[in-house]
Amino acid sequence: MNINEGARIIIQNWTHSKRGDVVHLITDETKMAEAKAFEEACQIHGVELKTTILDSHAVQSASVIEEMKDIMSYANVIIGATNFSFITSNAVAYALRRGAKFISLPLSTNDGSSLLEQEFIRMNPYEAQIMSRPIRHRMQGAKSLHVTTSLGTDIYFDISGRKSGFFNGVTSWTGICASASFEVYIPPVENKTHGRVVLDGSMGYIGLVDEPVEIIFEEGRIVSIEDNPSGYKLKKFLESFDDEEMYVAAEFGIGLNRISQCVGRSYIEDESTYSTFHIGMGRNLALGGKHDAKGHFDIVVHDPTIRTEKDLIMKNGKITSIFVRN
Repeated sequence: MNINEGARIIIQNWTHSKRGDVVHLITDETKMAEAKAFEEACQIHGVELKTTILDSHAVQSASVIEEMKDIMSYANVIIGATNFSFITSNAVAYALRRGAKFISLPLSTNDGSSLLEQEFIRMNPYEAQIMSRPIRHRMQGAKSLHVTTSLGTDIYFDISGRKSGFFNGVTSWTGICASASFEVYIPPVENKTHGRVVLDGSMGYIGLVDEPVEIIFEEGRIVSIEDNPSGYKLKKFLESFDDEEMYVAAEFGIGLNRISQCVGRSYIEDESTYSTFHIGMGRNLALGGKHDAKGHFDIVVHDPTIRTEKDLIMKNGKITSIFVRN
């Protein structure tokens, strides 16, 4: 797939933009080819495109995004297509309250390819919506999640009073936040996560682990990372934020994209992969949480068994039922 086709899918199938709508594309200097592809897609569909180009090094902290919150809220659709995600920032939450629609499309890849070239973008959004229903049904009113894996993951999340949501790329209504990551998510109580994760998938922007990494959580935050080469990379990445709030488990997510593969090509594809779960670290404000930090990134684990205190959600990475009677 070429990047023009990827841009067309997003403008036509995800944003549902129509002639006369205003799309505000927020990108950075490293993604000018993608910006051109969006410009052509908008011209074809009669959509007005406003483009803002930021310094890629300034995006992760979200401070530059905060300065744009008033401008952002005037667009019908905002596409956050920078190298790094800023979906969890206060500015996005503000724009949504003002009636905008937002799609998080972080374009960071680890192999030099364009995210808009990746086949996982072709996943049917409405199939993902159907897949999400039994998961959200079983989370509704639940107090806790317990996750285990055959490699030794054994971790608990307190979700008392928290609401789940799901992403499938589509922004059908104003005030809706969408993501290229197809997933069910819920922000756990920020000081209650505890247990052991054996990380065998992806470390977000860093890429795949070279070997499994044991991570220990206590009172909601990482307190120990195994001392091996991949663990060392993860420690250094966390330290680079110079922010203790980045160690907080702020999101629990379950991938819904059957086309995605967790191969380290891009973190957004990794965390979308069906039969994985991920833990989002750091900021979670636009996800319904209460935690602020300098950034947000995710660690991805394969083949989880996931339970609430009453129901089995997944067994060895497979949803236990696809259809739920409404």
